[in-house]
Amino acid sequence: MIVTRFAPSPTGRLHLGHALSAVRAHAMARATGGRFLVRIEDIDGTRSRPEHVETILADLRWLGLEWDDLTFQSQRLALYAAALDALRERELVYPCFCTRAEIAASASAPHGMAPVYPGTCRTLPPAERAARMAMPHCWRLDMARAVALAGPLMWRDAIAGEVAAVPEAQGDVVLARKDAPSSYHLAVSVDDAAQGVTDIVRGADLFDATHVHRLLQALLNLPVPRYHHHPLILGADGQRLAKRHGAPALADLRAQGMDGAALAADLRRDILPTGFSLGKA
Repeated sequence: MIVTRFAPSPTGRLHLGHALSAVRAHAMARATGGRFLVRIEDIDGTRSRPEHVETILADLRWLGLEWDDLTFQSQRLALYAAALDALRERELVYPCFCTRAEIAASASAPHGMAPVYPGTCRTLPPAERAARMAMPHCWRLDMARAVALAGPLMWRDAIAGEVAAVPEAQGDVVLARKDAPSSYHLAVSVDDAAQGVTDIVRGADLFDATHVHRLLQALLNLPVPRYHHHPLILGADGQRLAKRHGAPALADLRAQGMDGAALAADLRRDILPTGFSLGKA
């Protein structure tokens, strides 16, 4: 049975890009008699808002999408803790005490990209590490050690085909944050496996993250779903839609009287409202 999911973060309102992912995931499940899940990724305690959860669910209903299960990441923290413990026992993660400013000052990256962590805390002497554990810290994956242990890995994308995983390009990624019990990488990998998700539909902006997820799947002995990274919706300025850039919200379209079911039908056929276009996958 095909199981898909839509997993928004309640840190803002949904826009057309979110609608495209939700509609495609829902259509894939329903076309095969499968299940469509909604998972609210609400473990970012500093930015998640209950009012955004209500708006997200109202948007999905407006689009005519019905879900078979609704879950919240904040209720699944024990799963993430167990996964992190399993990696910690194998010495595949280490505590990092660096601040963002320290990382930015010591790392380099191409323009517009986040800096790759230079591994400052990876080689801390055991005594110094133990002495600093009372300080705020995150947990990072020892990427070189993890890649060596896992060996060559592949994953499949509906558009790109067979893809060789290259997670090392992203450095020692964070798996548990200073201000949250899990990072996106760890939580989404654990949740998709626990919920039996077989097909993941999401935007092409998350394509690179899949390399890391494939590695975590191997390290934690998790099943590997099929991926469907769709092109992003671009605004009139040619830039991808994003919450932080003030993309038009679905709630605004609802308030303007737009027919949500008709919009969903158009999105299933890649027909976008005037002023929007699909970018490259």
